[in-house]
Amino acid sequence: MKLQVALDVATLEDALTLARQTADYVDILELGTPLIKAEGLDAIKAIKAAHPDKLVFADMKTADAGELEADLAFAAGADLVTVMGAADDDTVRGAVAAGRKHGKDVVADMITVVADRVARIREVSKMGVSFVEIHAGLDEQAKPGYTIQTLLDDGRQAGVPFSIAGGIKAESIAAVQDAGATVAVAGGAIYSAKDPAAAAKNLKSLIR
Repeated sequence: MKLQVALDVATLEDALTLARQTADYVDILELGTPLIKAEGLDAIKAIKAAHPDKLVFADMKTADAGELEADLAFAAGADLVTVMGAADDDTVRGAVAAGRKHGKDVVADMITVVADRVARIREVSKMGVSFVEIHAGLDEQAKPGYTIQTLLDDGRQAGVPFSIAGGIKAESIAAVQDAGATVAVAGGAIYSAKDPAAAAKNLKSLIR
């Protein structure tokens, strides 16, 4: 299982610092949506230039014009780009077409898909995405009763390649791996830590 760090910061300077601190312990550097909105596609170029040996994940959260937006991100150096799993099927297929053009990967982000999530995961998987990200956003995580176990259960049931994003911590990363995830996405557990490098190193050490 790969470890992905979400660079959920709003400036390129902070993103480069966090990437530098954690790069030795993670496989994928994710540019969060706020970072891309604040800094633009040049942020993708900068992170890739600084860490050419790492997979760079552009969390575009594309909801329309899938081929165009994915093409822009891939041309800027992204290795993986997200399209919303809730988007129109043609939007997903368009993003996949851009991925094939560049020889890169498209990930369907399942954020906001709660009802019938397993069914939708299976649908988008058939459209050619490399894997789905079963994702509970910060607002969903803040709701009473939220548990990452729901995401893990849906991943197991769907039976397709998936990643998990939704409050992964040292206490839960083993369960994520046991559920069969190909990627564990850690955000706050790393960027909110006193020592992000130590936090990333610890999470990586817990992957068997």
